[in-house]
Amino acid sequence: MTPQEMKTLLKERGSKVEDWLAGCCDGREMPPRLRESMLYSLQAGGKRLRPVLCMSTAGMCGLAPESVLPFAAAIEMVHTYSLIHDDLPAMDDDDLRRGKPSNHKAFDEATAILAGDGLLTDAFWFMSGMDMPAERVLAALREFAFAAGSPGMVGGQEWDMIFTGMESITLDQLRLMHSMKTGAILRASCTCGALLAGVDASRLKAIGQFGAALGVAFQIADDILDVVSDTATLGKPAGSDAEQGKNTYPKMLGLDQSRQLARQYADDAKAALQGFHGREAEFLAALADYTVNRTA
Repeated sequence: MTPQEMKTLLKERGSKVEDWLAGCCDGREMPPRLRESMLYSLQAGGKRLRPVLCMSTAGMCGLAPESVLPFAAAIEMVHTYSLIHDDLPAMDDDDLRRGKPSNHKAFDEATAILAGDGLLTDAFWFMSGMDMPAERVLAALREFAFAAGSPGMVGGQEWDMIFTGMESITLDQLRLMHSMKTGAILRASCTCGALLAGVDASRLKAIGQFGAALGVAFQIADDILDVVSDTATLGKPAGSDAEQGKNTYPKMLGLDQSRQLARQYADDAKAALQGFHGREAEFLAALADYTVNRTA
């Protein structure tokens, strides 16, 4: 699959996710300001990478990608909640997200916290309502809850807060933090699609390896972009990692070695897909390349 074909399919599936998210608050009673705050961040744009990974791995394992759309889009709700909370003054204290004022700047801090809480909780409501065999839905729910919770994203954020401002940490500590904060959700986005498709254990393991390697490549690329890109391109403050005293791959390894390492992990991700064939496998392999070549 060519890079352009990959980008076209990524955009097509991302658009389906956005259409679903636009209506996710419909038909349910909630304070209008809370609804507005939730939709403000949900509809702020983005690549929709995580739900697309869920849809694509499900497709690679024999399901129609659109059949897992509610579960996949709910993953984006959890990702969005994490961005809202990451931007809060008590966390990264960022005023800009995807080229717009952060949620707590557009509304207020309390509403931003509640919007994040609402998105997180509502996401599991949508996931649990999937019209699929109950054992598959439960397996995917358990997988994703583990990745989003204290052993995964939440714990990774805590390590990030602990490590921020420290004079130095080890490369293993950096890897651990990112494997939890960023990698766990990316990996689970892949494995949940496979679990919903009822994949066997050996193929599930390979898909997990793909997701884990992709997660590392994605994070290294993110760290690099914070150094070499600008605020207008990124849609968030460039250089904020250094300003906040965060430990990153470029800080520890330099840009050249970081780029080499990102490429290595992207290649590892593609190698994990060797047992899979067809359009979806080709798309995911091309997506691994895109992860390290992207400019935003």
